[in-house]
Amino acid sequence: MNGESERPFAELPAALVEEMLGRTEPLSQRMQSDFERLRAERHQRRQTLEESGILRREGELPAVSVPTTCGVDGAYALERLVATDLVVAATVAVEGLTPPSETRFWPEPRHRVYVDTEAHEEETSTLARAVMMGMELELASQAPHDVVFLDGSLTTPLIYFNQALNRALQAPDLRLAAYLRDEILGYLEAYRTVLQARRTDKAWVAIPKYSVRREIGEQFNWPKGMDDRAVLTNLLEAGEFTEPRRLAPPRQPWHINLDLLSEDVRGQAEALQDEIINLLGEVRVAYHRPRVWLPALRLEMSRAVAENPARMATVIQALHFQCSAPGMLEPYPLYLADRMVKHLGRAVPTLRQVTSQRLAETYSGNIGDVFLNLHSYRTESGR
Repeated sequence: MNGESERPFAELPAALVEEMLGRTEPLSQRMQSDFERLRAERHQRRQTLEESGILRREGELPAVSVPTTCGVDGAYALERLVATDLVVAATVAVEGLTPPSETRFWPEPRHRVYVDTEAHEEETSTLARAVMMGMELELASQAPHDVVFLDGSLTTPLIYFNQALNRALQAPDLRLAAYLRDEILGYLEAYRTVLQARRTDKAWVAIPKYSVRREIGEQFNWPKGMDDRAVLTNLLEAGEFTEPRRLAPPRQPWHINLDLLSEDVRGQAEALQDEIINLLGEVRVAYHRPRVWLPALRLEMSRAVAENPARMATVIQALHFQCSAPGMLEPYPLYLADRMVKHLGRAVPTLRQVTSQRLAETYSGNIGDVFLNLHSYRTESGR
């Protein structure tokens, strides 16, 4: 562990730390009250689930062999320099645990990366996030594994693409705007592939870590302050899952602003957009608790996967096998991919330093200008 993690309060004023610690007592009392209420209502809510037929168990599904898996995750980072901005977006795909009898498809992690400089512009991070998401979808759509896990919701790419294409219209001179314009068709095609899941030997499953959705809670009038995942973590036993159901409809109709695209490709993009929106309406949601030490996992997948017993059994078997280590609260390949991309923001300053040194070697002016103009005053990152 580094010094910062060993001394988390080292740079804070002592009085501030004391006040924060003093406020943990009422926080713990409030949480205890919430947990006691959940425990008291558990039996009745679980009985309601069983009587409704929503509660299912792994043993009810057909027997399938352990599938091959991989997990895909991405991150982006933006280094704000005095003279320019340094933009990095990266995506990694990591193969899951494989039985001894199985051949590994990707012994080493696969990746996609974007690196460039930009003029100072507030919209840059939004575009970098969309590029990151597009690269995630491309890696996921091309993975040869039986089950591919994605970090986040299946609706997230559409939201990010729409936001980025809107912002690109306000900053058309950004290199990222041109890059996104050139790549968006490929990103949308990959998105469609993931949502269609036409091949019966493949399944794509999105597992968002955080969600406020309440598809089940609204049916049973659970407390509005707790989402489905929080409640079901306290209701499901290990090996149980809920019957897949339709994704909650959006508050506003889905849409992607395609005005940035030229006329010769806009027609193709509009057709892909319509297909994607229709497919999102067919997405199914289930919650599964593979092991006793895990919280309930929210699973979003194609209707073609969720309503086919053999394909659903493959997904559940993949989760059971990839969630076999108590120290990881998500499937093994997603855990590894997450660990890798979290380091992107830390790597960008080093990338800037290497760039500065190479530039200084060939710069004909005052070397001090190089280091002054490439001085960093803020790093932004996200996933």
